[in-house]
Amino acid sequence: MNDDFLLHTEVAKNLYHNYAKKMPIIDYHNHLSPEKIAKNECFKDITEVWLSGDHYKWRAMRANGIDEEFITGKATTSYQKFEKWAETVPYTVRNPLFHWTHMELKKYFGITDILQPSTCKEIYDKASLKLQKTTPEQLLLEANVEVICTTDDPIDDLKWHKQIAEGDFKIKVLPTFRPDAVFAIDRDEFVGYIQKLGNASAIEITDLQSLIAALQQRVDFFESLGCRLSDFGVAGPLVFDDFSERVANEAFTQRLAGNPISEDQKIQYSSYVLYKLASMYHAKDWTQQYHLGSVRNNNDRLMRNLGADVGCDSVSDDVYAHQMAKLFNKLDSDEKLAKTITYNLNPAENEVFATMMGNYSGNIPGKMQWGSAWWFLDQKDGMEKQLQTLSNIGLLSRFVGMLTDSRSFMSFPRHEYFRRILCNEIGRDVENGEIPNDINFLGKMVENICYYNAFNYFKF
Repeated sequence: MNDDFLLHTEVAKNLYHNYAKKMPIIDYHNHLSPEKIAKNECFKDITEVWLSGDHYKWRAMRANGIDEEFITGKATTSYQKFEKWAETVPYTVRNPLFHWTHMELKKYFGITDILQPSTCKEIYDKASLKLQKTTPEQLLLEANVEVICTTDDPIDDLKWHKQIAEGDFKIKVLPTFRPDAVFAIDRDEFVGYIQKLGNASAIEITDLQSLIAALQQRVDFFESLGCRLSDFGVAGPLVFDDFSERVANEAFTQRLAGNPISEDQKIQYSSYVLYKLASMYHAKDWTQQYHLGSVRNNNDRLMRNLGADVGCDSVSDDVYAHQMAKLFNKLDSDEKLAKTITYNLNPAENEVFATMMGNYSGNIPGKMQWGSAWWFLDQKDGMEKQLQTLSNIGLLSRFVGMLTDSRSFMSFPRHEYFRRILCNEIGRDVENGEIPNDINFLGKMVENICYYNAFNYFKF
């Protein structure tokens, strides 16, 4: 893993080292903790940074037969957990975790040894010693991060974002509005959540009109703290169809009263709320994101013992084309379609998503974006296929680039990974004589994809 890792042509090396490498990072979607950023305290050890909440690594450790106690257990020590991860790493060869692990060790600690049982103690001690003297801000600065957007529930008081904004933190940290829970109308916890939303907005929610008023208040509040994006990531199929406000209101009030509703009522409620929220985003000139294609929390045993989001999610085979078309077409027809990024988890739908976004372009360069390779696809093969499909069907030159979608403060070499792959793809085409060998032109294109497109698109 030398300086020319993943760069197989001289053009690729030139594009990466002289253009891509220097660009700052705008990480417009991640799951970093605003509280940890605001407190800005040094880390306990590398286990805290790497293994606390990282379901990618948890899945790999389970696949390697590691006992759950050494993954998420409370009785084992930090070092015991790290030992089990070091034991697993050699078995991750050809999994992106193998690359990410060693890119992060090299980036932050200058460590070039392979993590394995024989190097475990030395690497743990060296990395932990530095982290015990390193704050989240310092890690982000080392990675040349300029902006990060966290993922936040509408009921969040955003007190940590306020603290960050009022302090002297050197990186811009902004919230993202993610109202997934508002759509979970058939879940037992829905009524309790709506009560919390009412408390957060200081609006008594008794019907659909007051629900929309409460959501508008939260959108306004998020905007006051710099929010420029929304997100939507409900598992399962995208629900959008023709709706009646009357039927949607009946569904909502019935659920508030603790009564069940029909499938048609659920669809009309979800469709109405999604349309109203998307209209708010357009009015604010926000960018709306749609993460689609997951089947979440498949392991009931681990769900009971550990809760949600512990590494038991997978790719779905739901169909999205017709629902996306209905949603975007109605918003576009009503002149309420905001800048939009969609992400698919099923690679079989690459062309479906890429072609869909081209249907509603106009007046803003790259307005409708098919987003970067996401989750199970944010690896070499997935990124290459995403870049290839986007190039074939859309405008790669207008792409807003990579994100981490991560909970780890050390995950930012994923931007480097993407940039190397991007430069290698372009360099290969030059070597094959398929695009001009104009390094200044191509260098500017690379800089735009890595940074300037996002800078201009999001208007942070």
